[in-house]
Formats: sequence, C-alpha cells, structure tokens
Amino acid sequence: MPDGSLTSFMAARAEEIVSACTSCGACVEACPVVPHAGISDAEPGAVAGGVLQVLRDGGRLDGPAAAWAHQCNGCGACIPACPEGVNPRNMVMLAAGKSAETHSDTPQLFRKMARAIRLMAAMQLAPADLARLLQPPKPRSVPVVFYVGCNAVRTPHLLFNAMYVLDAIEVDYEVLGGPAACCGIIHTKWEGETEAGGRVTDGTLKRFGDFQPERVLSWCPSCQLHIGETVEGYGEAAFAFEHVTGYLVEHEERLRGLYTTEVPMRVLLHAHEGMADLGENVARLLGDVPGLEIAGIAWESGYTCGGSGQDRSPGLKAERRKATYAMAEDKQVDALVSLYHGCHAQLSAGAETQGPPVVNFTDFLVRALGGEPREDLLSGWRMAGDWQALADRSMPSLEWNGVSVDSEWLASLLPDMLASREFAGGLDELARPR
Repeated sequence: MPDGSLTSFMAARAEEIVSACTSCGACVEACPVVPHAGISDAEPGAVAGGVLQVLRDGGRLDGPAAAWAHQCNGCGACIPACPEGVNPRNMVMLAAGKSAETHSDTPQLFRKMARAIRLMAAMQLAPADLARLLQPPKPRSVPVVFYVGCNAVRTPHLLFNAMYVLDAIEVDYEVLGGPAACCGIIHTKWEGETEAGGRVTDGTLKRFGDFQPERVLSWCPSCQLHIGETVEGYGEAAFAFEHVTGYLVEHEERLRGLYTTEVPMRVLLHAHEGMADLGENVARLLGDVPGLEIAGIAWESGYTCGGSGQDRSPGLKAERRKATYAMAEDKQVDALVSLYHGCHAQLSAGAETQGPPVVNFTDFLVRALGGEPREDLLSGWRMAGDWQALADRSMPSLEWNGVSVDSEWLASLLPDMLASREFAGGLDELARPR
C-alpha cells in the first residue's frame, strides 16, 4: 500500500510505466542521442526493455540500455513517439535513480555541489544579497514565491536581474533557493537516495506552502523538470508550479508599457528542444524589447546545457553547438542570448575562443526598463585566467560572508568549480570534512 513517501510514490509511478510500456522501441527510434551513444545497431525494443527491467526488478543499468539512459539529455523527443502514452523521459529518469541505488557514479554530489555554490556565491555577493538567496525568509502570506533552485546561485546576477523585472511589475513575492531548498533531484536521480530525496522534496514543498502562495515560479529547468514532471502529483499542493518566463509572458502588456530604453542590438537566441515552450517564452519577451532585433533561434538538444542536460551526450552537443556558432556567424549577430544559468556559464566560457559575446535574456529586460543589469562577474573571472589572483582578491568578500578558506586551496579548485565538475565526478576535495 502507498504510504505517502516519495519512495512509495516513485514505485507506483514505475509500476504504471511497466504496465503500460510494450517495449516497442519507438522512443529509442525517435531519440537523437542514439547515433552518438554507440547503440545504433542495437534493437530498439531491447534497449527500452533493458530500462524497463530495471524499473521492474531493480539492479544496475547495463549494456545498450545503460548507454542510452546515461546519454539521455532530457530533450523529450521520445514523448510524442510513444504509442502507449508513456512518458519515456520520465521512464529513463526513474530508471536512472533506481540504478543509482545500486551504484552511483557521483557519490556525495550534493555535498560537493552545496559547498561549491556557497563558495561561489560568497565570492560575488554582499552579505545581504547572499542571505536573500540562501536563507529562507520568515513565512508570510504572499501570492508568489520566486524559487531560484540551487545551482543558479552560482550566477546570482541573473537572479537579481529577474527580481528587478518582478519588482518593476510590482509583484509581491518572496525568494526561496540554495541547497537548503533543493528540489531533491540530486539525491533521487544522481545519488540513488530516494528516501533522502523525499525528505528534501518534502521540506521544500512545505516551505512553499508556508507562504500560502498562489504560484511558485521556478528559475532552474532541472527543478522545473523534477517537481513539474518526474514527481508531479507527489504531495498536496495548493499552488501552481510553473516557470518564471511563463509568468512574465502573462504580464507582457504591462512590461511593454514600462519599457523606456531602446536596446539596439541584433541577437541570436540559444534555446533547447526539451521544454521548448520556455525558449518560446523568452523569444516572445525579447520581441517586445525596443530596438532589439532577433535574428533567429538556435535550437540545441536537451532541456538545458550542463551535466543534467546536453553534456550527457557529448557528440550530439558538439554537433549542435557547432551549428549554433555557424548560425551566429551567418546571421552576423552582436550577441548570443542565453536562457538559464547553466547555459549562460557554458556559453560564456566558449565565447572566450569562439562565437559572439553572450548576454542573458534578463539583461535585455532590465535595460529596456531603464535599469542597469547586475555585473556578470563569472565571465570576467574566466577571462582573467589567473586563479590565484582571483582567489586572493576574493578573500575579503568571503570573510565578509563568514567563509574562511585558504586562498591557495581555493585557487586549486576554481577551474573545476566554475565548470561544475562535480557533476562529472570531480571536486572530491569538497566532499572532505574541513
């Protein structure tokens, strides 16, 4: 009998999929990562069946099924392909978590990620701003909670830009985020700790409820996918959980009336085929910015850049990224526009050697409103390239935020922290007690 726990909920969800899936392989045939995962010669039904077996019996993914699941970038091309109405993306997510119960390639990922986030945010923010992103505010009744998730705190300028826009349209809201308000995807999918993931998800959903909001607006696409799809229906929620870009589109007319400043640039929007509606939301918002010309949308695979998304299939990512840069050159754009924090960090790093400058969509909204976007410190750090000098320069900010570390130790970790290498099994130093 279901006991109300996330473990029970996910077991019931897996049972539904096992009962509905016929292992026809249509999802595998529709999947763009297959040619890049070395399984083009595998029988599609057998690949899907291998994933289904783990859902049914437990154990570790292996063979072509493992190759397929490990390179799943969340693009969702499989979803409309299923004749039985199963969500194969959800099927793979559940199987990945089940397999991680037996063996995780990223043990202690949450611990490493949480420490990296804390360090990077403390290097960039004044104490009051750091507290706004990492410390849950005192509950009060508000119509909106702006949920920033965990990893986005590495790029806090994007979040404060988004808050500037929410403030401009006079939204009454509170901010929740940081590792203390994680959605639970790391524990559940990456570490295979479903019980711990349930406690984390329960705690965050309760925090949402404490504010009695009508709507919770997420920033992070992984949080949107986990809470909005993988564990959709878990627990009782009196609020709608949706992405902030959809909310801003609803207030499009209000924003248009507030724009005072032209932004005379020609840009190419970088977006993802997974949860494509979010990219379309941003295209619509940018289309209202005075003076801004959108030369097109460069659609890449996955639902985001980074370790949870497009990075999982390196061959496909390289192919799509090459096409993005070629499109930017052909369109002769002034900038490539990023959507999410992971996309912005990765594209900004790439812009050092190829492609146009990278600007997040929130910058354009803030400028159109007559404001000055928050400074993108991360991009400047990468361009500087002197990790020891950066660590030394960051010591006062870290101390101001109550973080005490050795500058040489920090300098040795900075390249991997900026690249979020913990999602590839790196940054073991952050798993050690200090």
